[in-house]
Amino acid sequence: MTIICTVTNDLTFDQRMQRICASLVADGHVVCLVGRQMSGSAALKDMPFQQFRLKCRWNKGPLFYLEYNFRLFRYLMKIQYDAVCSVDLDTLPAGCAATLMRRKKRVFDAHEYFTEVPEVVDRPVVRWVWSKVADWCLPFYRYAYTVGPGLAGIFTQKYGISFGVVRNTPTYQSQRVIAEKAQPLMLLYQGALNEGRGIEALLAALKKVDDVQLILAGEGDLSAQLRILAQQPELLDKVRFLGFVTPEDLKKLTPKAWVGVNLLEKRGLSYYYSLANKFFDYIQAEAPVLTMQFPEYQALNQEFEVARLVPDLNPEGIIHAIESLKDPAEYERLRQNCARARQQWHWAIDEQVLLQTWRDVSVSD
Repeated sequence: MTIICTVTNDLTFDQRMQRICASLVADGHVVCLVGRQMSGSAALKDMPFQQFRLKCRWNKGPLFYLEYNFRLFRYLMKIQYDAVCSVDLDTLPAGCAATLMRRKKRVFDAHEYFTEVPEVVDRPVVRWVWSKVADWCLPFYRYAYTVGPGLAGIFTQKYGISFGVVRNTPTYQSQRVIAEKAQPLMLLYQGALNEGRGIEALLAALKKVDDVQLILAGEGDLSAQLRILAQQPELLDKVRFLGFVTPEDLKKLTPKAWVGVNLLEKRGLSYYYSLANKFFDYIQAEAPVLTMQFPEYQALNQEFEVARLVPDLNPEGIIHAIESLKDPAEYERLRQNCARARQQWHWAIDEQVLLQTWRDVSVSD
């Protein structure tokens, strides 16, 4: 079966879609991942699947989403395929319309609770528009999956279709990368520097924490603001910005981390029920995690205690969690739990739901 997967990013740093597309190819499908061409986009690397970027005049806001879906619809109307996998609501209109008009198969992949992300939840008109997109399009879908059981339950009840769970787990490294922990102790944050990620609170906490350096691997809407905050006297030499880091380089960097950071502001249900790929990446590298006391992370921590959970973004609570991990015996206990968890939380297990979903799609009417 020929499958088109659609996203609005520029493809280079989308580890989840790279894993998904590679797994589908290995299972016998022909796959093309479609994203967008941006002014700063790096050259695409060779992958086992095809890649294509759409060029847009607009880069953000309503005009971008309208233009992107228009261009994506035109693209989907002229190429050959058997099915389209629309990733999140921002590519759903084009995928739904094109597959209905051409009588092709369709699948929905929800990476997040789109109407509940911080950028949308406090904007009533924007939130209403995306809610209507879901209400209009998803009744035409029989197959869907998302990143965690919490969101799967919400979506199944809300939209009346069954959502499978395909977690954002990394590929299992049977030969663990042995890397000497960096000095000073490295707190590693990987991902977008966007609002709601708790980075400001972490910087406030670091003012009162010694012998620790925060490494930020990524860029985002708050990049400039965070760089200004990091220039405060109490944070000099405690914060380092790496900019965008490729997945290949992240695999080399993460094992050097002392602790992985995955903090989130409780703004909207998307973050509250999130299950980030970075959490599993840290565990695969045997780095205990500083994360939120949110349902999905609580459930995982009950299975294997691998994280320090904080109830909110109060800097004092973050300070206490970081300081507690400086105890060698306690840190080693969590690290050993990571070593056990990494054998269970990896892509070879989670991809089975993905592959079975697409096998069902293949034989469906």
